[in-house]
Amino acid sequence: MPSTARRVSPPTDRVVAILDFLSARPTERFGVSELARRVGLSKPTCLGIITSLVEACYLVRDSADKTYRLGPSLITLGHRAQEAMRVSPAARDELRRLSTRFGVTAALSAVVDDRITVLDLVSPPGAHPGVEVGQSYPFAPPVGLMFVLWDDLAAQAWLAKEPTIPLRTDTRRLHRVITACRADGYLVERQTPAGRRLYSLMAGMSATLPDELRALLGELVSDIGERVSLREDRQANTRHDISVISAPVFDQHQRQAMVASMHIGTALTERDIAERARAVVATADAVTAQLGGVRPRL
Repeated sequence: MPSTARRVSPPTDRVVAILDFLSARPTERFGVSELARRVGLSKPTCLGIITSLVEACYLVRDSADKTYRLGPSLITLGHRAQEAMRVSPAARDELRRLSTRFGVTAALSAVVDDRITVLDLVSPPGAHPGVEVGQSYPFAPPVGLMFVLWDDLAAQAWLAKEPTIPLRTDTRRLHRVITACRADGYLVERQTPAGRRLYSLMAGMSATLPDELRALLGELVSDIGERVSLREDRQANTRHDISVISAPVFDQHQRQAMVASMHIGTALTERDIAERARAVVATADAVTAQLGGVRPRL
């Protein structure tokens, strides 16, 4: 018998299609005809859906030009979703302090339904961080190392997953990465063109990728942890291209619940990296305390 979890509802899919389309264009407004055409629905079907969404305040209708845009009920819904993911206003304040201090994007992310999902982020005014709240990625090698570094069982389970792309694993290198990051309390990733393309291509995709795309990604990243920049490998008087610095957030069971990250994307000295890493760890520890969490003794 087919699993009920695999059943879909075409009427619901139509509602989701409209909301997804508009959420991808938050500053734009659309009339019924154009909206129906863009999402592939008949005009009467589209009109019926958006009329209900307007009544529930999920959409707003401009009476002057008869166009539609996202409505205020989605704000409440978004806040409730963040609360469900344990992202509180106090956690956002921590991100804001980190972002303001260094002029970077600061984010919280977690593994939700076996996908890495951005829960919240704060960017400097006018910045284009390249990631958005709600954006998700497959949680399978090579993506997701920062979510399992501090938990042996989680790391083993993650490594046992079928990788999203063809990989080789340098066991000695991976062990060295895990040991060094645990000792430091944070993870530093190098900025590479391959890494940027990898996350751009994988955003929103399922873990089962087309063979052609798997082959392409395999040319970009072929070893787990190869983008990790270890302190012992960095020269003190050299600037290093850094993508992200991340630190773990723990729950009351001493399990990793989230990751706090600073998105950098520029060259830093070792002193700069250390300063920012301490700030990211402090942010992660503050969010851990807000959750009533406990950092494990590793």
